[in-house]
Amino acid sequence: MSEAIIRILSSDDAILEEASARFINVWKSGKTSPAVFTFSSPAQLFSVISPKRWQLIEHLQHLGPCTIRGLARSLNRDVKRVHDDVTALLEWGLVERNEAGMVHVPFQVIHAEFDLRAVA
Repeated sequence: MSEAIIRILSSDDAILEEASARFINVWKSGKTSPAVFTFSSPAQLFSVISPKRWQLIEHLQHLGPCTIRGLARSLNRDVKRVHDDVTALLEWGLVERNEAGMVHVPFQVIHAEFDLRAVA
């Protein structure tokens, strides 16, 4: 099962520490790890994965590979807006194109995890 994890880590040290730990784990175990998308803040996460884009990802997971025009039609949205959203998600790797040029979500499961902590 292909899996992705979405995380919010606010410090550069935490991001590097987490990436290093994942690398060492894969190196030692020889097993692949889930794709991890790390955001530096909730604002960054929500600028990349807006509610409309979240809906697009969910819909595309259900629909399977399709054209942007077909996706827009099935979402009942403007093709230009869907194209813009797909382009942003392609840049982040949350959506991919297959050999036929159709867009799809390469993950069966996308897990989001983050902590809200009181500021000291």
